[in-house]
Amino acid sequence: MGRPGLRVLTLARGGALALAEARGLLFPWVPVFIATGIGLWFALPFEPGALFYALALMGLVGLGLIAWRGPEWAQPMAIAPACVLLGLLAAGIRTHTLVAPVLGFRYYGPVEGRIVVIDRSRTDFLRLTLDRVVLARTPSARLPARVRISLHGDQSFLVPEPGQVIVVTASLAPPEGPVEPGGFDFRRMAFFDRLGAVGYARTPALLLAPPAAGEQWLNRLRARIRAAVEAEIPGDAGAFAAALLTGDRAGISPQVLDDMRRSNLAHLLAISGLHMGLLAGFVFAALRYGLALVPVLALRVNGKKLAAGVAIAAGWGYLLLSGGNVATERAFVMVAVMLGAVLFDRRALTLRSVALAAVVLLLLQPETLTEAGFQMSFAATVALVAGFAALRGRMQRMRRWAGPLFTLVFSSLLAGAATAPVAAAIFNRVAGYGLIANLLAVPVMGLAVMPAAVTAGLLAPFGLETPALWVMQQGTTWILMVSQLVAGFNGSVRGIVSPQPWVLPVMAFGALWLILWRGRLRFGGLLPVLAAIWGWGIAERPPLLISADGGLLGLYQAEGRSLSAEKGAGFAARSWLENDGDLSDQPTAAARAGFSGPKGARRFDIAGWRAVQLKGKGAAEALVDACQSADLVILAAMAPEGPYNCVVIDRRMLARTGPLAIWPEAGRLRLEPTATRRRLWTGKQRVAEKRQLTRPLQ
Repeated sequence: MGRPGLRVLTLARGGALALAEARGLLFPWVPVFIATGIGLWFALPFEPGALFYALALMGLVGLGLIAWRGPEWAQPMAIAPACVLLGLLAAGIRTHTLVAPVLGFRYYGPVEGRIVVIDRSRTDFLRLTLDRVVLARTPSARLPARVRISLHGDQSFLVPEPGQVIVVTASLAPPEGPVEPGGFDFRRMAFFDRLGAVGYARTPALLLAPPAAGEQWLNRLRARIRAAVEAEIPGDAGAFAAALLTGDRAGISPQVLDDMRRSNLAHLLAISGLHMGLLAGFVFAALRYGLALVPVLALRVNGKKLAAGVAIAAGWGYLLLSGGNVATERAFVMVAVMLGAVLFDRRALTLRSVALAAVVLLLLQPETLTEAGFQMSFAATVALVAGFAALRGRMQRMRRWAGPLFTLVFSSLLAGAATAPVAAAIFNRVAGYGLIANLLAVPVMGLAVMPAAVTAGLLAPFGLETPALWVMQQGTTWILMVSQLVAGFNGSVRGIVSPQPWVLPVMAFGALWLILWRGRLRFGGLLPVLAAIWGWGIAERPPLLISADGGLLGLYQAEGRSLSAEKGAGFAARSWLENDGDLSDQPTAAARAGFSGPKGARRFDIAGWRAVQLKGKGAAEALVDACQSADLVILAAMAPEGPYNCVVIDRRMLARTGPLAIWPEAGRLRLEPTATRRRLWTGKQRVAEKRQLTRPLQ
């Protein structure tokens, strides 16, 4: 080996030894590499088989042995790929444990089941999630584990309560996949919720049996608490207070929800790290300082550790009471890890404790990595811990009155900046005045609402909760007033175009590099951050989108996307516009130029191609005539046997491809299908490949 080779080898070995010596500083990277493995597993274009997992396990064991018994310089080098493989295996194992039947056809008929969740749909209809499902003429082996039904029409015959067994005549269908290539996959989310069918009912739901004794008792307790709170605190303020205590948002009006989203206060409705932290922090502080006021106890009891233990117990109780959803579980794990550090005489708020919480969550529920709640909560927490650690010395030199004010403003700015890219990418909007709203609302949550909630819970068994609920009412009323005021500001919300799938992971890696690395090399993290910003800035949207049944088209133009119909396929229309960064509604988008002709034969041009959409009665019979004057026909029906002197995209083709995106390329049209891979949550769908369409000779 020549001198250059030896020099490179020496440098590499020296770098590995430096990593080994800094092993204690490297632990925060463990969840990063585990998350990398989980992300790679979800991104796989195929469903891994036994051989894949066997090789991954063998690799994990081999790397684990190196990390345990190998040379010191090689140990940290082995840990990183081992964590990646661990993430891959965790995601695979978790997914296979959740496999449950999915309805394979459209169903209309009686649906029997036990109520386990009560909430409201986006269109404000009461919605029930049922388990122990019974469907007519459906074998038990094919019954979904859970179904979710929106109740339309007159539903005065039933006052829903968790644990009730009901029957209702409903229309059900399998959960739908993405409405465009690379879009949000509701089908995957439903898979991990074990939701095998969704639908609606226009007939009354009827009670078959009341809740069995001891069954669903926790959900029934939540329902009773919600009813008691809403009886004590009327209106939206009471519904908000009930949501904070129980996680049940069914009573909150659509207008309040919209105001909260527009003012960037919607996170206050979802029980998350903020609520769990405020509750546990209040319990910890109240008990610790309360014990300090009693000299006999203060001298004999470690008040700090006792307070930490009680705060963990309080968090656990809050977790159970609030429904135990994924976001709340995540919040509890984070709080428990940090308070556990107090029990073991360690600093609570460190990057190591945040990393430990992330490792626990990622290994137990790897699918949370793909959820906005996980991404935003950890982004905010890491940013806050790192930011305040960097300013610890300066904050200690501040005047006493300035410290709390600086903490409030700085934490709001830092958390907002850390979560803004995630929120913009997932929700396609940015609240222009969100900082103002949070500065006015979050302190009230911490100083009034959550302490009052804890106090009300302690006094409720004695019937003395009214004063605490009054304080809670004043706080929630103030927050709702702030959200309404800020939401009404001109330009309160701005639409943001969806980035490519790689943008957020690359940006997150760069940001973590800046925070976790030591020395000058940390500034290398700016490169992936800047690359992600550049990639987001040049993001392109499909010139033409076709819905799954061909009934709705979206033509992208300079003034925005024009839709072929003002109603129908509402979810697809809303998703397309949101992904464009367009805040318009479907009727507004349908009024834009781009389409002409009657609703059953909409004509348009794309890159010089003459095109027409046929739908409704007689659409298939009109195909031959349409081909005489069009290069491309999109038929919302099955096309009769050809040949035709035009390119035809019909419902049979769409059944194979899923919703389509069409891109003009050098006089041709490139078709990008949605159904490009088969995974456990996609069922037995056929896989389609990208293809190009050539204009037929006229």
